[in-house]
Amino acid sequence: MAGQARKQKTEVHKRNRRTERRGAGADGEEVRTEEARAGEARTGKGRTEEAPTDEVSTGEASTGGASTEGTRTRTESRHREEPAAQGRVARVRQWWSRAWGSAGHERHTLLLIGKSTLAATIAWFFSYNLVEAESPAFAPFSAVLIMQVTVYQSLLQSLRYVGAVATGVAVQAALGYLAGPDLLTFALVAVVALVIGRWPALGSQGSQVATAAFFAFSTYVTAPAGLGKITHLAQIILLVLIGCGVGVIVNVALVPPLRYRSAEHGIHTLARALCDLVSDMYPAMRQGEMDKERISHWRGRAEQTGGLITQAENGLRTARESLYFNPRSRLGRHRGRTGFEGYGAVLEALKRTMYQLASLTRSLDQWRQDGNERDRRFLRGYADFLESVSRIAQVLGEVNEDTLADQARDLRRLADEAQRHCRQVTDRADRDGLPLTDPGYPYGVLVVEATRLMDELQYTCDVLQSQVDER
Repeated sequence: MAGQARKQKTEVHKRNRRTERRGAGADGEEVRTEEARAGEARTGKGRTEEAPTDEVSTGEASTGGASTEGTRTRTESRHREEPAAQGRVARVRQWWSRAWGSAGHERHTLLLIGKSTLAATIAWFFSYNLVEAESPAFAPFSAVLIMQVTVYQSLLQSLRYVGAVATGVAVQAALGYLAGPDLLTFALVAVVALVIGRWPALGSQGSQVATAAFFAFSTYVTAPAGLGKITHLAQIILLVLIGCGVGVIVNVALVPPLRYRSAEHGIHTLARALCDLVSDMYPAMRQGEMDKERISHWRGRAEQTGGLITQAENGLRTARESLYFNPRSRLGRHRGRTGFEGYGAVLEALKRTMYQLASLTRSLDQWRQDGNERDRRFLRGYADFLESVSRIAQVLGEVNEDTLADQARDLRRLADEAQRHCRQVTDRADRDGLPLTDPGYPYGVLVVEATRLMDELQYTCDVLQSQVDER
């Protein structure tokens, strides 16, 4: 019985929302009253006019041909009506679903883990089974260490790493041969290696000079006297060369990370993170399932986007870098590509959008709701606004230079819809006389955050449209 009541409640919410959209004027004012809509929902009036939610949200814009229709289909595929399930197992399933469904942070993480595992395994096979080295772990360690985000970085860091290791081993060999393997020699090796590690040319691999020198000292002490000591030290350099070589080859041969650091990648990552979070929020708001655990989870996810923002900023630097020495840059649609115009402006707007969303979730987390009808009406209106935001974010998560004209047209239409819902949130707060200036209630903060969020999204859509107009 509880499940049937829940289902009926969900259907009532759907009908109410569709009726609101059909009854809204151009200025966003609702034509019908709440009581009239509630009466229609109870009596079933207006069911003959019922249309699928996706058709209503898509609107009347039909220009753009098949490409536009394809964009709408992809956008609607992530539309969610029910709140996301809670619990550790459910969230793990959602993480894997995001990894499978979109080329975002989750999929990038899995790909990097898979490539690193393969490189380490191959390097271990060479060092242990073929070379039969005394310390075979040097090879897989080196392979994983230089598995960078771009082929160019893999090559650059490999050269620096090999140079650092060779320098550390050379320092140990020279001082060990001259002074012998005693405590004073170790201290001297440490000082020299740490000083050399400060050399700017070695970059982030400078610390490997001292690390290699320490391992070399250990090997030098335990190796047999005479030629055996030199052989064991040379073997360390050989293992590092094997590991770096395997790592670079795997990185080049197995999905070289061109698309993950293309000029569009930062936009895709942030937009998909925005879409995933907002798509979890608005169904729960609409159905009034705003428990403390759920809101805290939203806040945690919003505050963890700092890593994605940093990654997107690094993408601006590595977008061009990813083309160097990358075979995919000379194939198909990537040939001659120089980057995504307007990338910086759009990225900055999305960053500000993520900050606004984090502020919004903090306000919700601090809200102690009374559970009255006024709160429920406000949350339902806010849910409609966030749903429209999720549709914009979904398109931004798939933005592509090849189809930018059609996507910009869709974004303009979706932005108009979101603006209408944003105005309805403000109008509803005024009509209900909500205490917007009372610090004990977050109504005022939520209204302000909705306006700011809409401003940033509108700016993003305008930037993309300007890029289309300049072509």
